[in-house]
Amino acid sequence: MDEIEPVGWGICSTGTIAHSFATDLHLLNSARVAAVGSRELSSAEAFAAEHGGTAHASYAAMLEDDTVDVVYVASPHALHPEHVAMALDAGKPVLCEKPVALNAGLTSTMLDHATASGLFFMEAMWMACNPLVRHLRERLAAGDFGQPLQLVADLGFRVPDDASPRMWDPALGAGALLDMGIYPLTLAQLLLGDPAELAPVAQLSSSGVDVNVAISARYESGAVAALTASMTAQSPRTASIATDRGRLDLPSGFHHPSYATWTAYEDGRATEPVRIDPPSPLIGTGLGNEAVEVGRCLRAGELQSPLVPHAQTLALMQQMDLIRSEIGVVYPQERD
Repeated sequence: MDEIEPVGWGICSTGTIAHSFATDLHLLNSARVAAVGSRELSSAEAFAAEHGGTAHASYAAMLEDDTVDVVYVASPHALHPEHVAMALDAGKPVLCEKPVALNAGLTSTMLDHATASGLFFMEAMWMACNPLVRHLRERLAAGDFGQPLQLVADLGFRVPDDASPRMWDPALGAGALLDMGIYPLTLAQLLLGDPAELAPVAQLSSSGVDVNVAISARYESGAVAALTASMTAQSPRTASIATDRGRLDLPSGFHHPSYATWTAYEDGRATEPVRIDPPSPLIGTGLGNEAVEVGRCLRAGELQSPLVPHAQTLALMQQMDLIRSEIGVVYPQERD
């Protein structure tokens, strides 16, 4: 079998998630860090010293690097449209961290730009590329577990007051919804489809940042969901999907699970839980699986991934716009 030429990744930004992504790239023979761009050369050099690739003192310089085949945009939410546009204008395919923008209008513009440019674009929703999540989604759709009736998903971490401005500055798209709530919402979208109704409540900080969010959802199938996200508490971070035949449980860290359990109910009694492992390996934390999917799409000439299609990205952004309108969160860029 011929050797696959590794995909050369250009990393835009040097924050925590960029380091995590690059770490998982090292586990792949089909990918490598080609270059990294940062506003400060010292930051890019430190990143390159750890992960490899050429350090550049600006994103623009990184995009001019001929060794870069695809760009991973890992900057704060509010900066994604600018950085994605730069990459697309430079002729580079893009994997952009979630959420790809602050609202659906900006998201639609980015997706249209990618389509018009004839370039691959994907939101970095690694959960949708997780082999176990994909497996459970397929089996639920096939009816293996019965009819899904109730989904509960929660993601909460205590974010310290001195954390990165990305987590607290409204101008950067801070808040529990965009940073954490997107995961419960996406899980529900993957397993239950488009919601027919969303009813949110939230607690806001003095600066207008949503720090606790709870969302009730209803689906045309008859299923309901309870979805929560928090920046103030270490919540269980688990998920469950109850059906007319039993219950699937995802452990803490449900957004990148390595196993699940299935508890069937027969004659009104629970049977012994059965462990479900992924049918293919989890690569690193799961960011590696996301990179593999991007590489597959690029080699196949696909402009969007069937695992994270443009329509799904836009639908989730529209849901978050609706939720923000109900809870009263408006980013400074959106004010008249």
